[in-house]
Amino acid sequence: MTCWRRLRDWNEAGVWRRLHELLLSEPRAAGLPDFSRAAVDSSHLRAMRGGPAPGPSPVDRGKAGGKHHLIVEAHGIPVAAITTGGNRNDVTQLIPLIQAVPPIRGKHGKPLRRPKHLYADRGYDHEV
Repeated sequence: MTCWRRLRDWNEAGVWRRLHELLLSEPRAAGLPDFSRAAVDSSHLRAMRGGPAPGPSPVDRGKAGGKHHLIVEAHGIPVAAITTGGNRNDVTQLIPLIQAVPPIRGKHGKPLRRPKHLYADRGYDHEV
């Protein structure tokens, strides 16, 4: 229980977000990440004990579940992830996912924020 509380407190304090930004700035000094292209996808997960926003999963007979939405740069380095209910359409989470990309520092000049080209499957290619 202590570990769970500590992880929750660190998440609320923004420790994981700041650590992720720091880990992204280190490779930037070496010429990575490559934002010439990026890929977006999602995966379903079961919500065994509920959670803040589980929804009926369309792939698991309506049981409570969620989705991880992830964006990776050209070399596969994850740059942003969000979690939603299992019944959310992928296309509705594309803009929030791109907005979740932190500013990637590590070199002089403007930090990286947006990929030049974005690749996604058909779930991200329809009207809302």
